[in-house]
Amino acid sequence: MTRIGYLGPPGTFTEEALLTQSDLASADLVPLPSVGDVLSAAGSGQVDLGFVPIENSIEGTQTTTLDALVFEHDLFIQREVVISVHMQLVGPAGLEVGRVQRVLAFPFAENQCRRFLAERLPHAEIVPAHSNAEAAQRLAEEAGGSGGGVPDTAAVSTALAAELYGLTVIESDIEDHPDNSTRFVAVAASGIPAPTGHDRTSIACFQKSDHPGSLHGILGQFSARSINLTNLQSRPTKKALGDYCFIIDLEGHVGDEVVADCLRDLHASLKDVKFLGSYPAAGHHGPAIRREVQEAWRSADVWVADLRSQIRP
Repeated sequence: MTRIGYLGPPGTFTEEALLTQSDLASADLVPLPSVGDVLSAAGSGQVDLGFVPIENSIEGTQTTTLDALVFEHDLFIQREVVISVHMQLVGPAGLEVGRVQRVLAFPFAENQCRRFLAERLPHAEIVPAHSNAEAAQRLAEEAGGSGGGVPDTAAVSTALAAELYGLTVIESDIEDHPDNSTRFVAVAASGIPAPTGHDRTSIACFQKSDHPGSLHGILGQFSARSINLTNLQSRPTKKALGDYCFIIDLEGHVGDEVVADCLRDLHASLKDVKFLGSYPAAGHHGPAIRREVQEAWRSADVWVADLRSQIRP
């Protein structure tokens, strides 16, 4: 059976996102304590897939995940999953917001709830947790597993974690923006999914030297081929102050000739290009786009076959 490592413990948004994938939900799911542990397990073969958060619509890129993929591991993204995310303030039964003096929170989640914490709990001590579910789990453990008896302590977590660990939702949907969503990726040590017609490719570009027009030269490779970029950001290479690489998400698949030609030119002209994956793009409109592309290719194939049948011997 396929083993999938994910950011645990049970009850995280990562688990919720994983369970939306019918072909993955039936696998042997292995909760691990940190993003680094998940990626290490995928790289070593301890699990077949790793499943981790990589981007949030409020907080932006989760740099821990991105930097680990770029600088620490050789893994390929297999798919992306995007879900709506709603934060809950959870605690022992009977605890009211006005009494909360201490909050356990995953830092990435804390940043998504800044306004609520500043306005409703301005004097509360914020204690870091490794994940949203771990915050709820720790709170329940402090209560002796009963979910009660911890005075004035709450956690920023998920509704699922509150249910799993015997806690109560004190305040619902405390995120700063109601359209909050998080993007997750499944990664593996090898293999690139076949093109679907609605794909995304992720790469990291390393310059030979920083000089005027260097970024323009990179971007020019995409614009010359009318390849759309969906994300562009810079990250320090960890080697020297001011030394940055560019992380790029683009529409298309390495199996598409135009994308392959672009990557070929970039690899030839830059110090290095790290390929992070070509994978099906998320979104409810994806299946419809893929059907249209497949139908267009079938029609084009029939057209070409008819033309070739008329070639004189």
